Amino acid sequence: MNQHVSLGRVVILGGGPAGLYLAILIKKRCPETEVTVYERNPRGSTFGWGVVFSGRTMQHLEAADPESYAVLKGIMRTWENVDVVHRNETISIWGNRFSGVARIGMLKVLQGRCEDLGVELVFNKELKGLDELPSHDLLVAADGVNSLVRSTCPDAFSPELGGGKNFYIWYGTHHIFDGLTLTFRQDQHGVYAAHSYMFSEDTSTFIVEVEPETFEKAGFGAMSEPEARAHLEQVFAPDLCGHSLMSNASRWIQFRVVKNQNWVDGKRVLVGDAAHTAHFSIGSGTKLALEDCIALDRSLATHSTLDAALAHYESTRKPIIDDFQALSGTSRAWFEDLHPLMQMEPIELAYSAMTRSGRIDDTVLEGRDADFVAAYRHWLARA
Repeated sequence: MNQHVSLGRVVILGGGPAGLYLAILIKKRCPETEVTVYERNPRGSTFGWGVVFSGRTMQHLEAADPESYAVLKGIMRTWENVDVVHRNETISIWGNRFSGVARIGMLKVLQGRCEDLGVELVFNKELKGLDELPSHDLLVAADGVNSLVRSTCPDAFSPELGGGKNFYIWYGTHHIFDGLTLTFRQDQHGVYAAHSYMFSEDTSTFIVEVEPETFEKAGFGAMSEPEARAHLEQVFAPDLCGHSLMSNASRWIQFRVVKNQNWVDGKRVLVGDAAHTAHFSIGSGTKLALEDCIALDRSLATHSTLDAALAHYESTRKPIIDDFQALSGTSRAWFEDLHPLMQMEPIELAYSAMTRSGRIDDTVLEGRDADFVAAYRHWLARA
């Protein structure tokens, strides 16, 4: 058996779920290693609302750290349906297992687990440069889309940065969506798509995206956030059932595409959004980041040198992400052409939504929900 990499001190930039989770994995496997996590925001603050994980990701989390998994499972909400809402009709597709959790709740669980294991957490620390860090054997960049590590060493990582076309804004609501719900609405300005799911007993995530033409015609660029929220509450009034939308520093943004030719530079390594992004329509970036951390820790545990471990992490994990990003791009492009979708019948749109990325074909879909596929084929025969 290979001896694991011996590390005196590991520094992790970014105290989000990925940075905290990697700290847990390293510290519980190697208690003698000093692990420090630096987070630029104060403790208890976070952006957004809930995050969602597939059933397979939950299996990975349970295997990697049963202790944190047991606590997280207790605060999660789980469902098996994807609902597509179009022309006031809801089409449900079953056999799709997901779990949602409040981002702030997840952070608290992982922070507590870190502290129980002896990880040092440093909050409210805005680093200006990497020279401010203490000496270390490994530096992990879990510091997101605008990674300091990546931007400090662009020649080493060779990033490819781009952007999505649509604008989106991330809200919460006390209306409970009982499945992962895609809702399509239209007004005189254009088409709106909402992605929503529950993550606690009384709160759901509600992300709205619009094409640039709709953004301009509705005048969102000139609106205050409360004005934009009121406008969207009116558009989605039939779906919110009397509930309002809630802001958490919510603002219109466009999706950032991040790719890197290299994930490793000496003793520096990228994970999560610092290394890659995937459109929210195909799965949360948090899911991918956590799975990165599991893969990185596994490489550190099965190689005797840091160079070998990091090379193994990149060579095995990056192809998986490359494939996922290709699917993500296809899914994002589907949502960036919303107007033709509105001409579809509800079941036709539901089928198109489920198969949009190419990851799910008829065979997979029939295995999950044969009744839905039968209903779609019956509609197709009559169309």
